[in-house]
Amino acid sequence: MDIFSKIAAGQIPSYKCAENEQFYAFLDINPVGKGHTLVIPRREVDYIFDMDDDELAEFQKFAKRVAVAIRKAFPCKKVAQVVLGLEVPHAHIHLIPMNSEADVDFRREKMQLSADEMQQIADKIASCFEA
Repeated sequence: MDIFSKIAAGQIPSYKCAENEQFYAFLDINPVGKGHTLVIPRREVDYIFDMDDDELAEFQKFAKRVAVAIRKAFPCKKVAQVVLGLEVPHAHIHLIPMNSEADVDFRREKMQLSADEMQQIADKIASCFEA
């Protein structure tokens, strides 16, 4: 079981923003901005394009609902969707509130937020998520 599967199963703590039977959304612990959320399938699959068409479509629909919640919680021009990362062998989508392309620069220094602030951000997104 990889680290993201352990997070979705509740074996490793996370700042949960949304979930259903197939997918789980939680705050990135090294965010590039407030509200930076990861969306994962509960099923272990390394590469997003290894998902079958129906599962991929449902994944995108769930991510869209999370993005709507993020935009309500953190008003912005758009919520960026980025598929990036090789360090965890589990498909995931980064959703990041953005007002400019600079807001999605993964090379810049990551934010350092307290546990309380992370929980407040997760709670704010969760309260805007429509199940």
